[in-house]
Amino acid sequence: MTELLESAFERASKMPEIEQNMFAKFILEELESEKKWDSAFASSEDVLAKLATEAIEDFKNNRCEIIK
Repeated sequence: MTELLESAFERASKMPEIEQNMFAKFILEELESEKKWDSAFASSEDVLAKLATEAIEDFKNNRCEIIK
């Protein structure tokens, strides 16, 4: 465990129990959310690469509109 994370948990441990539970729930939900995003991006890598290639081609061929 990093020093920063250890420090955060030490500070959280001094909070009232209900706030500790809320903090823990928040952390667990964030970790689960990150896991879902990682999975979504991993399964869409080919699609994102294709979109990036198309965007670069559009830019090179002056098919982009500058929005201010």
